[in-house]
Amino acid sequence: MRKIVTMLVLIGITVLSSCEGPQGPAGQNGYSAESEVFELKNINFGYNDVDGYNISQTFNPQIYSSDNILIYRLSGTIDSSTPIWQLIPRTLYLNQGELDYDYDFSREDFKIYAGGTFDLALAPQYIQNQTFRIVIIPGYFSGRSARKVDKNDYNAVIKAYNINDTNVKILN
Repeated sequence: MRKIVTMLVLIGITVLSSCEGPQGPAGQNGYSAESEVFELKNINFGYNDVDGYNISQTFNPQIYSSDNILIYRLSGTIDSSTPIWQLIPRTLYLNQGELDYDYDFSREDFKIYAGGTFDLALAPQYIQNQTFRIVIIPGYFSGRSARKVDKNDYNAVIKAYNINDTNVKILN
């Protein structure tokens, strides 16, 4: 009798472990769950009395609340195919004074700010025709705290998060 019960238990375990349950619910629609790169190309900062000089854009689709973004400013080029990306926030020390680039973001939008210790209208080359890259880093990467990524190095970030930046999406 014991052998029969043992055999039935083994058969039951085998059958139950090979069963598939119903498919789980679909993921949230309308949200981006992958690393992506967007570009604002040759964009001008707008000005208002509340925020000063800024650029504001919405995410479409929205990002998850656990996601993070990094924003890089095109600060120059080595040659026609080698851009120099500079992580912001960043302070530039100019003859006229200090100029700061900064940003904030939510899951719906982001805003890039330019401010300084002088009237930025006197240095239009820093607030007009600017190019920025916005890198979305999904929240599931946050568990990889052991991974040391030099976020100042755009190419290191792209490589570390396995991002394909050959088809950068233009936002403006």
